[in-house]
Amino acid sequence: MKAKHHSARSRSSKPLVGGERPLRPSGQMPVIHPHAAGIDVGATSHWVCVPEDAVAEAESPVREFGAFTKDLDELVEWLLQCGVKTVAMESTSVYWIPLFQKLEAAGLEVLLVNARHVRHVPGRKSDCQDCQWLQRLHSYGLFNGSFRPSDDICQLRTLMRHRDNLTRACGAEVQHMQQALNQMNIHLHHAVSDLNGETGLRILDAILAGERDPAVLAQLRDPRIKASEETIRKSLEGNWRAEHILALKQRLSLYRTYRDQISDCDKEIEKLLAAFTPRVDPNDRPMPEDRKQKQRKRKKKSGNPDFNLRAEAYKLFGVDLTQIPGLMTLVFMLFSEVGRDMSRWPTAAHFVSWLGLCPDNDISGGKVLWRGARRTKNRAGTLFRLAAHALHRDQTPMGDYLRRMKAKLGPAAATTATAHKIAIIFYTMVNKQVEYDASLWAHRDHMREKRLEARLHKQAAQRGYRLVPMEEKPAA
Repeated sequence: MKAKHHSARSRSSKPLVGGERPLRPSGQMPVIHPHAAGIDVGATSHWVCVPEDAVAEAESPVREFGAFTKDLDELVEWLLQCGVKTVAMESTSVYWIPLFQKLEAAGLEVLLVNARHVRHVPGRKSDCQDCQWLQRLHSYGLFNGSFRPSDDICQLRTLMRHRDNLTRACGAEVQHMQQALNQMNIHLHHAVSDLNGETGLRILDAILAGERDPAVLAQLRDPRIKASEETIRKSLEGNWRAEHILALKQRLSLYRTYRDQISDCDKEIEKLLAAFTPRVDPNDRPMPEDRKQKQRKRKKKSGNPDFNLRAEAYKLFGVDLTQIPGLMTLVFMLFSEVGRDMSRWPTAAHFVSWLGLCPDNDISGGKVLWRGARRTKNRAGTLFRLAAHALHRDQTPMGDYLRRMKAKLGPAAATTATAHKIAIIFYTMVNKQVEYDASLWAHRDHMREKRLEARLHKQAAQRGYRLVPMEEKPAA
């Protein structure tokens, strides 16, 4: 699709598409970015608006370009000809990514704008006027660009998200295998904790090879399985229908295909991680003592990467983030989402606000109309919530905090509050390069007990009573 030029008789009253006229200049706010452009991103075309003084008198400052690569090259070339130095564009689905990369490669400053910040302004009912509005607000300096990590972290983020999708698909195939077994009244997945473990896969392969004798199949049980051989034998008595056997065979084949793809993805991720400059050399500064050694001795989960998570994360961040409760397996996903440069957020409060883990409110006329966490989808914030959700039975001060907040605020708010605390610890450790110190919780618990005691004494005094400790005897 070629670029469409919209010419007119005069700059002040140029008709655009369908008789539209450009937005009237307000002339009230100072221009901060005189060489700013605005782009309304679409699936098949992009609308671009440049300053009016950047084009000739007979030309329109608004053009429409196609979404093909050749059209994007023409778009970038036109912006450079117009002297544009900075561009604002909305983050529309994934359509903005190719254009963003083209603009960034051309040396232009690109601000990825959250559409939520500009969608409530009335009077802009077309793509043409939308790009003009973006250009005007950006020229006034009213936009803050969304966070986008460096290109090397973006590559890692793409692979990590792809790996997460493969892991989800792999888990779905395990569920389909369980469904096929249920339809045959085979309860192997009830007797064995992991159908995709060593015992489960050996029995499934034997079933698909033609073995139907439950006693023979039960002998494939690993000695470490808690269920007895007799229990497994009973669970393998059912009806071996051909259609369900075929479904089981194909689902098992798909499961192994996804597992192979995950292994290939892990190799590429390991290559990308090796390209990052380590912040610390474990030989010069050894890793601190592993507080979670008992947890690491457990059976390795199938969804975890094949390389050493703790050692690689320590070299990348310079601190051992796996010691934070709940973050044992989420460290690399957080690295791919936020990176390790915490200077993008001035304080920890800015960081948790960007994550959507802090409370927000709507106040009008001195009255609080609404209060709560913002409804935003932030992948990094979701990871911190997952870390907090995993601490329900964790015997650590962070787990105690989660259970205490559940009794006080409820499950959802307690998870957000705990995720907020974990995010602050993450930011502080990476930004200040300090290790996790669990002893600080003892001081916090002591101060909380003191506040509780002071509150009880105050309430008793208000009612004319005096609290006396159990070990002290009142004076005669």
